[in-house]
Amino acid sequence: MSRSFAIALAAFAAALSLLAVTAPAAPAADLTHQLEAKESRLEETKERKGVLTTTISRYQARIHRLTGAVEAIRGREAVTRARLDAEGARLATASAALERSRDHLARLRDHLRVALQALRQRLVAMYETGRPELLDVIIGEGSLEDVEARAEYLDAIHTADEAAAGRVRQLRDGVALTVERRAAAKGDIEHARDVIATEARELVATRGALQGRQGALVSARGDREAALAKVRHHETELDGDVEAIQGKIAEELAATGSMPLPLGAIKPGSGSMIWPVDGPIASGFGPRTIEGSYEYHPGIDIAVPEGTPIRAALSGTVAFTEPEASSGGYGNYTCIDHGGGLSTCYAHQSAFAVSPGEAVQQGEVIGYSGCTGYCLGPHVHFEVRINGEVVDPLGYL
Repeated sequence: MSRSFAIALAAFAAALSLLAVTAPAAPAADLTHQLEAKESRLEETKERKGVLTTTISRYQARIHRLTGAVEAIRGREAVTRARLDAEGARLATASAALERSRDHLARLRDHLRVALQALRQRLVAMYETGRPELLDVIIGEGSLEDVEARAEYLDAIHTADEAAAGRVRQLRDGVALTVERRAAAKGDIEHARDVIATEARELVATRGALQGRQGALVSARGDREAALAKVRHHETELDGDVEAIQGKIAEELAATGSMPLPLGAIKPGSGSMIWPVDGPIASGFGPRTIEGSYEYHPGIDIAVPEGTPIRAALSGTVAFTEPEASSGGYGNYTCIDHGGGLSTCYAHQSAFAVSPGEAVQQGEVIGYSGCTGYCLGPHVHFEVRINGEVVDPLGYL
């Protein structure tokens, strides 16, 4: 329950205790129960909103992670596409080389065909005429010069035959090697293209799956945002109900304030001062958090019904009375100088009972409680100051 609700309820309870013989308690109790029920439902709604907000944040984090994964896959896809382009370029280069090899192979085959034809013709000639042996040349007719000439001619024929046969073997081996290299290059390139195409398909499929999951999560986030909006709307409605009940409580308190309230007995303190009014402390001195905002409370709030007489906590002289219009949230505000740097101040009064410069005695009425200035329920804001600096009033009460 917030501080303003506590002030209002405490003041209302005090009013009920004073007016028990003149005002019916059932409507007030009913309002109190309604307020407590609405506050309870409001807290539950805020808890639900917190849970939904946490869930949405968790889904948002997952969406961020999936988005990163999608971007990573897109990067991988770009790398794969670059590799595929590089392989395509290599394929084009290899295809051109294979085309040149094909032309070279065709020329080699033509040369091989010619060489084979010449070799066959030479073999036929050798078969028909027989191959002369070196001994036949030596013992044949003619001079030594003729023998040497025939031997050289025979060597030249043998060399030509060997050259023709070697040319045939060389051309044949070149054809076979070119065919093997061409087949190997084509196989490597086709394999690379198949591997990269498969990888690209897998990346596309993975990317599609991730995008589908991302879409599902975005949809889920939308559903939860809608649920959160609904809870917020419910929270706003409950806030309105609470404000309406508070208004009714304020009306009840105003009604009690219009009736004459007794002066009541003086409530003495354990220190040098008396209590300005007799009521529960709704908010203490020092740091506090109100509706999520941190502030420093320079006094204590004492909850009492509107119109309760306020007594001077100690004898002194009225330093000033500040009206609501110029007090900066304190409402109707009175400060009393007690001498020696000690002073007391009383805020949110409904009316003043003294004037500036007037001497007052301890226990004398200096004003009446109310809810002027920044206030959500009737109470007396009481301060004690030493040389203008606030101190905890409980040290003097």
